[in-house]
Amino acid sequence: MFKWLLRVLRAICLGALLGFSALHAQTAAEIGLGLALESAEIARYSITVFPDGRNLPPGQGSVLQGAQLYQEKCAVCHGAKGIEGPAARLVGSDGFFSWRDPLRPLRIAKYPLLVLSVGASWPYATTLFDYIRRAMPRQTPKTLSDDEVYALTAYLLQRNGLVDADAVMDQQLLPQVVMPGLARTVNAWPPS
Repeated sequence: MFKWLLRVLRAICLGALLGFSALHAQTAAEIGLGLALESAEIARYSITVFPDGRNLPPGQGSVLQGAQLYQEKCAVCHGAKGIEGPAARLVGSDGFFSWRDPLRPLRIAKYPLLVLSVGASWPYATTLFDYIRRAMPRQTPKTLSDDEVYALTAYLLQRNGLVDADAVMDQQLLPQVVMPGLARTVNAWPPS
């Protein structure tokens, strides 16, 4: 009896497997779903900038240009110095991660919700560029030119003490900036 039941179950499983594989073998045209995309259309949406700098667009921006843009487009949410809020803190030291910081208790008391900063917790400068390009300014995302994004990234890196005041960021220099958060990060990106 048990052997008979086992044979029936095997036959059912085999039939189900063959049925699903036949269904899966149908093409999108047979099913009637989806459209094939042209490579130009795919490229328009393929804007991810990887940690190693792959896919950074051409362009450049200086710290000075970034300072002017920051006051025009960013200060209303992030504060005049990048620490006031109400949006995320952009400038500062390690916050919760750095117990050795003598000003940590004072900073937490003054800005309790804005302890971690971009300069301290982001592992790659290229990721900062990617985020600004995709999501900022919040009320009108994706409206900044690539040069403006390079300039804002340069300014934020300078405000966090990671580049000099006369720095100009471009697709060669930006991936070379070493962020403090890198030491606390595991890189899951496959090598290029």
